[in-house]
Amino acid sequence: MESLLREISKCTVCAPQLELGVNPVVTADPESKVVIIGQAPGRIVHETSIPWNDKSGDNLRSWLKVDKTTFYDTKKIAIIPMGFCYPGKGKSGDLPPRPECAPLWHTRLLAKMKKVQLTLLIGQYAQTCYLNSSTKKTLTETVKNYKTYLPSYFVLPHPSPRNNIWRARNPWFDQTVIPELQERIRTLIAD
Repeated sequence: MESLLREISKCTVCAPQLELGVNPVVTADPESKVVIIGQAPGRIVHETSIPWNDKSGDNLRSWLKVDKTTFYDTKKIAIIPMGFCYPGKGKSGDLPPRPECAPLWHTRLLAKMKKVQLTLLIGQYAQTCYLNSSTKKTLTETVKNYKTYLPSYFVLPHPSPRNNIWRARNPWFDQTVIPELQERIRTLIAD
């Protein structure tokens, strides 16, 4: 695993397309029990090299009901985004994750993690990649039907503060999905 992570840290496949340059941000361990597959690092994560080190990460940790120490314990949680580097700014937020990372690295990383019991698929990029045609017509419908993808996958919207309006329009998410997510995480990563 260490040699693979070193190889990833030196990856420059997307360098010409990255306005702030390469800085792959990924964490994994052969002992990881939960894998978080999100979109791509944001600008703050790019600058600090700490995954989910922003308001989205604060929201995600709240959803999971874990503190930072637990969240960053790679023996418990691996963080493998769809794109490992910050893709740059778009018209209405960050650009989509670079399409090269997942096919290049995900299979190799996941093959080294034999103890994974749950993978969180955050946002439509991760869900489309891993669930293929079993996703519903909208992300909302996919998340509403989260039990369809268990026990392997737990589908979630992106925890960006920009999605607070979505959460207000979909109270079932906080009432039903979050409590089940917290219970599953608690059970999986309990010492």
